[in-house]
Amino acid sequence: MSAVTLVDLTHACSSQHDICVKKRISKFRALAGNGSQEPVFFIADPESSVGTDRFPRSSLQEMFIGLSGSPKVLCKSSLSAALYSFKQAIDEEDISNVKIVTSSRGRGVFQVYQQLLFTSAYNFEYSVMFDSLSRDCCPSGQCTADAERELSTFLQHLPALKGDITILRSSLVSDCFGHGFSTRTGGISYISTLSSLNLFCNPRRKDSRAVVAENLRRLGLQAGFHPQQFNLIKCNHASDVWVMGKPAPDSYDGMVTNQVGVVIAAPGADCMPLLFTDPVAKAIGVAHAGWKGTLMGIAMATVNAMVSEFGSRPADIVCVIGPSVGPCCFTLEQDSAREFHAIHPDCVRHIDSSRPNVDIRHATRILLERGGIKPEHIEDIRIKSDSTLCTSCHPELFFSHVRDGLDFGTQIGFVWIK
Repeated sequence: MSAVTLVDLTHACSSQHDICVKKRISKFRALAGNGSQEPVFFIADPESSVGTDRFPRSSLQEMFIGLSGSPKVLCKSSLSAALYSFKQAIDEEDISNVKIVTSSRGRGVFQVYQQLLFTSAYNFEYSVMFDSLSRDCCPSGQCTADAERELSTFLQHLPALKGDITILRSSLVSDCFGHGFSTRTGGISYISTLSSLNLFCNPRRKDSRAVVAENLRRLGLQAGFHPQQFNLIKCNHASDVWVMGKPAPDSYDGMVTNQVGVVIAAPGADCMPLLFTDPVAKAIGVAHAGWKGTLMGIAMATVNAMVSEFGSRPADIVCVIGPSVGPCCFTLEQDSAREFHAIHPDCVRHIDSSRPNVDIRHATRILLERGGIKPEHIEDIRIKSDSTLCTSCHPELFFSHVRDGLDFGTQIGFVWIK
C-alpha cells in the first residue's frame, strides 16, 4: 500500500451533530465510488456517537462495501491524539502519500498539524468535499498557537521508549559548566532507526519537529537546561565557526560563546560531537567533526576562535570527544585514508586495502595536541574505563549512519556556562 485516505468528520455542526457526520460519510461514499484499494481512516470528534451503540462502527463498514478492508475510526480525546495515532498507523505500513478529505475550514486546521507532526517525507493532497459547517474560523496565527499547545500537551504525556534518559559526562569538565552527551534512550520517537531520543528533525525523515522538540524538552529537564536557551550547530561538514553575538553564517560546524546560561550543542551519529571548556577565561565551544571536518581542521578552528575572541589559552582548554564511529566500523577510500595516514600512521589500519579503516578520534587527539591542548586535557568519553564508545557497535545506546543508513537518528553533545 502506497497511499491512504483520511476523512475529516470533525468540526461538524453542533446541532444534530450525528446527522452532519452521516451526511459527510454518505457524500464521501457517493463521490469516492467503489473499487478503491486504498485504506480509509475517519477522524471523529470524541463528543460524537461514532463507535457507540447509536452509531456503531459496523454502520461505517456497511456504507463502504467495495473498499479494501474496513474503514478505521479514530475517535480520540483530541485532534492531536487522533492524528498521532494516524501517523503511527501509516508509518507501520510505510505509507507516505496521504489524501485528506475535509471542508475548507478543516483544510486550514489540518495543514497546521501537517507542519507540526509530519515532514517533507510525506506527500499531502487535500480534497475539499464538504461544506464548512462552522463560520467560527480562528485567525491562522491563533489556530497555529492552539494546535502547538494541544500537541505539546499530548506529547508530554506519552511514555518514554527504550528506558530512561542517560547522559554521559566527563570528570575533566569543571563544575562551573553544565555538559553532557545524550544517548538514544528515553525519548518518544517510535520509528526504529530514530527511536527514541532523536534530537534532530531532518525534513527527509519521518520524525517531526514537534516530536524532536519534546525529546529536547525531556533531555533539558534531565540535564538542567531550558530548551529556549538551546542552540544547535548548522552542519556543513566543513570548518566554519560561529562566534555567538556576531552575524551567523548560513552553516557552521563550530560554535563558541562566553555568554552565561546559553546552551550550545553539536550533533553526532558517527561524526564526533566535540565539547571545549575553558574554566579560566570562562568560555565554551562545540564542534561537529566528521572525517571531512577533521581533515579541514574544525577542532583547532574552534580552539582558535576561543583564543582570538575570549583570550583563552590552549593550555587551559579541556576537550571531550563524544561518541562516534570507531576504526572497527569506519572505512574510507584510499585517497582519503592516506590523508589521515599523513596525520599519523596510527590513524589508519590496513593502509594497503581498498578501503582502509580510519580512526577519526585518534586523528582529532593528535591535531589538538599539536595545537597546544594538553594530552591530559583531552578525553574520549567512555562508559567503562577500558571501552571507547563506537556508535556503530552499540545499537542499544547510539544512533549510527554507518549502521542504520540514511534514516538515522541524532544524539548530541551540549555544554553551557552556569
